[in-house]
Amino acid sequence: MQRPNPVLRASIDQPWYTRVAWGVGSLLGFLLFWEVVALLLQHRHLPTPTTVFAAMMRELASGQLLYHIGMTLFRVAFAFVFAMAIGSAIGIAMGRNGRIDQFFDSWLILFLNLPALVVIILCYVWFGRTEVAAIIAVAVNKLPNVAVTVREGARALSRDLAEMAHMYRFGRWKTLRHVILPQLAPFFLAAARTGLSLVWKIVLVVELLGRSNGVGFQLGTYFQMFDVTMILAYALAFIMVVQLIEFGIIQPIAARVNRWRR
Repeated sequence: MQRPNPVLRASIDQPWYTRVAWGVGSLLGFLLFWEVVALLLQHRHLPTPTTVFAAMMRELASGQLLYHIGMTLFRVAFAFVFAMAIGSAIGIAMGRNGRIDQFFDSWLILFLNLPALVVIILCYVWFGRTEVAAIIAVAVNKLPNVAVTVREGARALSRDLAEMAHMYRFGRWKTLRHVILPQLAPFFLAAARTGLSLVWKIVLVVELLGRSNGVGFQLGTYFQMFDVTMILAYALAFIMVVQLIEFGIIQPIAARVNRWRR
């Protein structure tokens, strides 16, 4: 039997506050390195962390930062829910029915390899530069990833549990709730985490190309003025919000879904 890596084992066995301390210490070390390099170079395109933080606080005080982050989160939420719902339904149908899978597999490969920029441009051309077009563009880019992940989960469903549910006459709703969905939960979670990381990136491009608000719009505006300080201020603020959602929402849900594991 292969022995576990002692370094990895020691890292896993550390208490949570020790891991947090290491993470915070590493981040502070990076900020210190950034500060020193920026002070040594003294270049207007490489502001110090303190300068970026001061700009972030000014935008926060004016209300602009919260407004634009809020608009971005609004688009992310709608596109995420839409893509998860439709993509999951497609994935389950393809995973449970061989004929549907054979027929639509080529469609899935096509959309997986379709560049995100093409989808965004086509949505703006077809539907106009509207909020609906922006949300559809983000959702369509995420939908194939969800379908693929959930399809693999649907293919791996236990036949024994399905036969048990049929023998005890669970019915469709009870079988879906107590047999199918619990087995698919890890795949839903994987699709959500990977899809959300994709949505964060695509929504900024959507806002850059066709919206008048949001973090992507602000990044594009300050890019035209070559204002690196404000670009970094909005980028870092957005990253902070993403991390808060990851640690405050996604990880607790993941822990709940995987609590049966030993």
